[in-house]
Amino acid sequence: MHEMGIAQELVQIALNALPADLKDPRVASLNLRIGKLSSVVPHSLTFCFEIITKDTPLESAQLNIEMVPVRIRCNTCDREWEADTPVFRCPDCEKSQIELLSGREIDIVSLELSE
Repeated sequence: MHEMGIAQELVQIALNALPADLKDPRVASLNLRIGKLSSVVPHSLTFCFEIITKDTPLESAQLNIEMVPVRIRCNTCDREWEADTPVFRCPDCEKSQIELLSGREIDIVSLELSE
């Protein structure tokens, strides 16, 4: 389950982003963008996040995940489209010289602190 390693990295990044001058900071939510090709199972990531954040400023924080679709551009005819199948061939010119625009990312968009 690679979600455990991903959760550990996300928590470490979030902890490093907390202002050092805040006394006892509490994170309300961590907002993510995760590409559909990243092979992340949102339910598994949430489960791992809950385990890892115990006794940290992120304990009880809401993990909000926005799934990012796979977007592709054809380098031959410049057509852009959203792919929902693993076949990466241009629907117009049928060439396979494509560029992946989105779908592999795992990004922290924002972190919201509790008051």
